[in-house]
Amino acid sequence: MRDGNTTSNTLPFNTSTDVTDPLKAILSEGAKQMLQAAIEAEVEQYIETYKSCRDDRGHRLVVRNGHHPERKIQTGIGLLAVRKPKVNDRRVDETGERIRFQSSILPAYLKRTKSIEELVPWLYLRGISTGDFSSALEAILGKDAPGLSATSVVRLKQHWEQDFADWGSRDLSRDRFVYWWVDGVYPRVRLGDSDAQCLLVIMGATADGDKKLVAIGEGLRESEVSWREVLLDLKRRGLGVGPEIATGDGALGFWAAVSKEYPHAQHQRCWVHKTCNVLDKLPKSSQAKAKGLLKDVYLAETRKDAESAIAHFSAVFSSKHSRAVTCLVKDESELLAFYDFPAEHWVHLRTTNPIESLFATIRLRTKRTKGHGSTKAALTMAFKLAACAERKWNKLRGSKLLADVIDANFRFEDGVKVKAA
Repeated sequence: MRDGNTTSNTLPFNTSTDVTDPLKAILSEGAKQMLQAAIEAEVEQYIETYKSCRDDRGHRLVVRNGHHPERKIQTGIGLLAVRKPKVNDRRVDETGERIRFQSSILPAYLKRTKSIEELVPWLYLRGISTGDFSSALEAILGKDAPGLSATSVVRLKQHWEQDFADWGSRDLSRDRFVYWWVDGVYPRVRLGDSDAQCLLVIMGATADGDKKLVAIGEGLRESEVSWREVLLDLKRRGLGVGPEIATGDGALGFWAAVSKEYPHAQHQRCWVHKTCNVLDKLPKSSQAKAKGLLKDVYLAETRKDAESAIAHFSAVFSSKHSRAVTCLVKDESELLAFYDFPAEHWVHLRTTNPIESLFATIRLRTKRTKGHGSTKAALTMAFKLAACAERKWNKLRGSKLLADVIDANFRFEDGVKVKAA
């Protein structure tokens, strides 16, 4: 304050979206030129390929014919204006229909790039409401992004539902999943008319080592009936051979169902779930020690060492905490099933972490949703989330060993491949 007048040396922060970014302008112009050049080259190659096709008078049947009106494509660096060349293709197919040039770079009616298409479901699943999409996209993509209205997002969700329906009816007769991870996911919202409604999820590893979503179904408290419906649907669509081993928690519904439908599959209990269950039966003062002893079990080099570690755990806690010991010992064989598979795969087989990490986002989305949720919407969200994430999932370590896992001539003892008897 000077001379009785209030002054300030604070400059106002300009929050206007009209601020230009020179670097972005340069990148946009470069991207526009590259896209236009790629489209022109694609058309030239198409015309060159069919230059020998001529009519009775010797005139070419495939020629250039100017340009279509300018189109604006929404991309991650803003709107790009492009002009797609026209091609006059006078050839006809065997049915007499005119053959038309279809650009693989710039498909007809494309309005936004695939990266933007993936961004929309991620924003929705992250908790952005349908009415906030325009401002959210503008904040991410810049002031040139037209955004998506609530109506547009609703239409997109309808497309997702159709995609999920198509995926859920796909043919599985040519698929082979060597490993499964299974879990019942309870979103933090009441689905339909029941608090017990959940999502039954199966992820699998193919013979090539790729992780894929196998099934998403709905169930009631992970019951045997619900799980069996999911498995029967897989068999109905051609998945006749089940996994060599399935990893899941202690929910008895799945294990009873898989024993009936895919009896060849071995059962592996998730060590994360089992550790939590055992520690829950111990006082806090003993939990740190118990956790270390349990770690000695599942990190043991051989099954014999793991069995010895379980015996040591029992000796330490049996006198005062028999419930914790019983919880561990009753599932001993299922907890150690991973020793019959390649050591490189043990880190993948011991837990259901692949599913847990995937559906953390589903729980986040449903936590922000008020009121009862639609089971169909939850299933669709789960599918779309997995579809976006699936392309980024890493292969299993030692994926080449999967061929030996399904080869009847070999078996694995303590993670080492040996000849089958």
